Amino acid sequence: MALGTNGDPSSVTPNLFAPRRRRLLVGRRAYAASALSSVLILGGIAAIFFVAPGGATVRYFFFNPHQMWLALVGDPAKGLSSVGLGLWTNVWMFLVSEVLVLFFGLVIAWTRMSQSPVLQPFRLLSALYTDVFRGVPILIVILLIGFGLPGLNFGFISNQSPAVYGCMALTVTYSAYVAEVYRAGINSVPNGQLLAARSLGLTHGQTMRRVILPQAVRTVIPPLLNDFISLQKDTALISILGAVEATRAAQIAASTEFNFSGYVLAALMFLALTVPMTRFTDHLIAKDRSNRLANA
Repeated sequence: MALGTNGDPSSVTPNLFAPRRRRLLVGRRAYAASALSSVLILGGIAAIFFVAPGGATVRYFFFNPHQMWLALVGDPAKGLSSVGLGLWTNVWMFLVSEVLVLFFGLVIAWTRMSQSPVLQPFRLLSALYTDVFRGVPILIVILLIGFGLPGLNFGFISNQSPAVYGCMALTVTYSAYVAEVYRAGINSVPNGQLLAARSLGLTHGQTMRRVILPQAVRTVIPPLLNDFISLQKDTALISILGAVEATRAAQIAASTEFNFSGYVLAALMFLALTVPMTRFTDHLIAKDRSNRLANA
């Protein structure tokens, strides 16, 4: 070990830790600059609501704490539905649709990539399915299913609630998107993996189940989570069928109390659901990138 100028080994210690101290100092300065810029920007946006001539009006009609609380808990005596309870409708529709979309999306992708001559008609149907439901706006799909199936007067199928028809519409639409995500993930697996599995005598089904899909799932998780964030938000469109979810409850509060604070409350509650999912998606993307770079 090199000695210091005075011959004392301890005198070299500050030089060893100097780069680390510089990094810490730079990191603290960057954090302070980031915090200051955030405070200035958010403070400037907030100041607009106090400086603008109509700021008081906007604060009353959009950020009224009393109206937010009234919209949150509801008031049956006034005919107000609870935005909080309505959000639970959004949550269970999202959870049910998510499970169905994962299943049907995988079935469609598997069918479209199958090589059996017997499944040729189903491959054509799966391709047509993804083209149609990725091209038609989801609002139109909701209207067609929500008003078309009850019009059939076909027993059990025509006697469901608007929320159930909304889940059907979300499922058939997002299954088309998720099927393409699955297919992209499967195609991203190196062809050598397929050839190695075939050389071991595995059938096409065994190769997909034991070799291809386990590797593809790791690749498709981030884009799948992005689709599910959109799915969570699109549950609000079910209100057009009359289902009382968070957005519909906020609309009832606005039309009854002539105040739009319920909409802001609904937006904040949706953010409370989607922002953690977004950050979790970013974490998975960063973790997967780190693993790939380490493996390289």
